[in-house]
Amino acid sequence: MDDSEARSAGPIEQASDLSDIAAQCAVSNLLDVAAQLAGLAEDLKALSSRRIAPRPTLAEPDDQPESRFSGII
Repeated sequence: MDDSEARSAGPIEQASDLSDIAAQCAVSNLLDVAAQLAGLAEDLKALSSRRIAPRPTLAEPDDQPESRFSGII
């Protein structure tokens, strides 16, 4: 292979390397997402086994006793 062939083959090899790097990054990102989803599934499983206690709601303003504040301090 002479210099002109080596120069023309260089970018093809670099593109191939970049494709390999991109594929490795994509696989790594997918594995990270899968790990996060597995953690979320475990959290949801733990939460689903807990009993949910009802929270008291605030009464409507009409149901509140009238304030005796006269406005004079």
